[in-house]
Amino acid sequence: MAATATERDDVQPVANENLDRFLTGTITVLPILALGLVAWQVWSELLGWSDLIVFAIMYVATGLGITVGFHRLFTHRAFKTGKAVRAILAALGSAAIEGPVISWVADHRKHHAYSDRPGDPHSPHVDHGHGVKGALRGLLHAHVGWLFIHTERGLKTRYAPDLIADPIVNFISRTFVVWVLAGLAVPFLLGWAIGGTVAEGLTGLLWGGAVRMLVLHHSTYSINSLCHFFGKRTFNTNDESRNLGWLSFFTFGEAWHNSHHAFPTSARHGLKRWQFDPSAWVIWALEKTGLAWDVVRIAPERQAAKLVT
Repeated sequence: MAATATERDDVQPVANENLDRFLTGTITVLPILALGLVAWQVWSELLGWSDLIVFAIMYVATGLGITVGFHRLFTHRAFKTGKAVRAILAALGSAAIEGPVISWVADHRKHHAYSDRPGDPHSPHVDHGHGVKGALRGLLHAHVGWLFIHTERGLKTRYAPDLIADPIVNFISRTFVVWVLAGLAVPFLLGWAIGGTVAEGLTGLLWGGAVRMLVLHHSTYSINSLCHFFGKRTFNTNDESRNLGWLSFFTFGEAWHNSHHAFPTSARHGLKRWQFDPSAWVIWALEKTGLAWDVVRIAPERQAAKLVT
């Protein structure tokens, strides 16, 4: 008899599933509810430049923590860097509130191991039925539904043993709550510093905390859902990954997803010069300043060999 998901040796057990679902639901719903405050603020003409500045600072910082740090560095080892940069990227990614770094990496490495096959934690194509209803059910699962399901999460000791053994990354992963709180305290302090009042601090928290979380989370989730359903297949891969150019502007270049699945360790996801990929620019800047090395680049010949014909 085939082993079920809970019996397999690559599924991460969860100590308290109900608590985990409650916290996941809270993080998912609260930013949406905050839109009511945003609507009132805009309607009352109380939206200030300081709010947008705080939003931009927090969105870029935490977004790059996910794309450059959690994804390209820690998951795929697309480049190497020193302890200080590793710590900064791990902390910034944690402040994005998408989960502890080791759990995030384990889930994503498992996604690549089983991409769009049984075992993939968030495929929109596995066991969701056929037709329009099946497609919508799959997209919902891949976008956010999988976060509430624990039968396919990546086992950390199997998929991220290197990070468990890394004292810096392990410490930041274990102290995840500290970085979550920092990711909420900083926009309040920025708003207060820029605007000069506690009220500006609170609206800074609204925009740099709740609104930033809403936009960044759903941009990240769209990689799992939209980029496995819509867009162009430039390279031959064994899954349904797609390149979705317009989404790259919200995801710092992550939406060149078919290119990424074709060459997972590449530091660049936008492999063409015109493909918007600011995460790759950050890695390039780190390399030029001596803060990154052994940056993985894919030779044109390797790219040409995988092109869809």
